[in-house]
Amino acid sequence: MPEITRDEVAHLADLARIDLDDAELDHLAPQLSVILDSVASISAVASDDIPPTSHAIPLTNVFREDVVTPGLTAEQALSGAPAQEQQRFSVPRILGDEQ
Repeated sequence: MPEITRDEVAHLADLARIDLDDAELDHLAPQLSVILDSVASISAVASDDIPPTSHAIPLTNVFREDVVTPGLTAEQALSGAPAQEQQRFSVPRILGDEQ
């Protein structure tokens, strides 16, 4: 794969609206070339008889089925609350009237 030039990196940075100075352009051009060469080598290994996968081994859902069960009543939920008001937990106010 051909080397990525400094001008190509500047063009890509402009498209992405990334402001790069001259030192960053000189530093990134060879790095992007190495990345593209690595991707090309991986693409060369992949063949049509190997299906693309996100995991090396198949995954299955190990969770149980959702089953609707009765929940707590308001009285049960509030039974351990130190303070309650109108079937709600009562907590100390932390914000003043400035809101």
